[in-house]
Amino acid sequence: MQIVERPKPVCGAGDILIKVAAAGVNRPDVSQRKGNYPPPPGASQDIPGLEIAGTVIETGANTTRWKIGDRICALVIGGGYAEYCSVPEGQCLPIPDNLTFIEAASLPETFFTVWSNVYDRGNLKSGESLLVHGGSSGIGVTAIQIAKALGSTVYVTAGSAEKCRFCEALGAAKAINYKKEIFADAIKQLTNGKGVDVILDMIGGDYTAPNIKSLAPDGRLVLINMMMGKDVQLDLSQVMAKRLTITGSTLRSRDISFKSDIARNLDRVIWPLLASGEIKPVINAVFPAEKAADAHRLMESSEHIGKIVLEFMVDGS
Repeated sequence: MQIVERPKPVCGAGDILIKVAAAGVNRPDVSQRKGNYPPPPGASQDIPGLEIAGTVIETGANTTRWKIGDRICALVIGGGYAEYCSVPEGQCLPIPDNLTFIEAASLPETFFTVWSNVYDRGNLKSGESLLVHGGSSGIGVTAIQIAKALGSTVYVTAGSAEKCRFCEALGAAKAINYKKEIFADAIKQLTNGKGVDVILDMIGGDYTAPNIKSLAPDGRLVLINMMMGKDVQLDLSQVMAKRLTITGSTLRSRDISFKSDIARNLDRVIWPLLASGEIKPVINAVFPAEKAADAHRLMESSEHIGKIVLEFMVDGS
């Protein structure tokens, strides 16, 4: 990856043009770079980036919410690793006054993903339990904080004692070191044999069977990635006997109205918790934009805890 010159994006009807201060780095960006995650139609084919924060510099026709000078963060379908980015106005959220551009850039991709999958698809309720695989990832630290704030008990898996301690300090009731424990056995013990109500899984593959074993009756398994592979074997009798729901989704290709609905729910329920400090961004590392390759190397190492962010400007952050 290298810095190049491109024409400034056009601000179409219903869009706003943002001068980008910072952009979050996510695993789909790595997959796109490797050629394993083709961008959807209309997205930049060779400029990654799914989340940004910055300042509104232009508003398109039929936009009503935002004005020039507003500080916003946004979920985009691509092109976020750039000085300017155009985005539908409904996919934008205000930056709380207590957050910097860098902190705000770490929010959209994981917050939209967690809300859509844990709450809209997984239907997690207050008083229920959630298991998150990859607890120290960007998705993990977001899911821990949101679910705990909304009244759920959260369990996670992570790959080191340091990551486990971090997740528990962040609010997880228990972090399971998957390199030393069998997570299905740990969940059985932690829940007195009942299992958890919802599992958010980005692993797939060999995790699927123990996920089914770890779910409580009427439990929901929500899949958002398949890092260990797409082919699995299941004991369908367990699915039937426990009345389980297995679902999954991808977010990037969904339409503007779908993403705008998520943004409205986040603004209503979660953004006040960010403004109060009850939920906080977790930033592991910040790289200047020209060091994007180094940011991807860190992402691929899986040594980070929390989010990785690219910085495009300092002024106002």
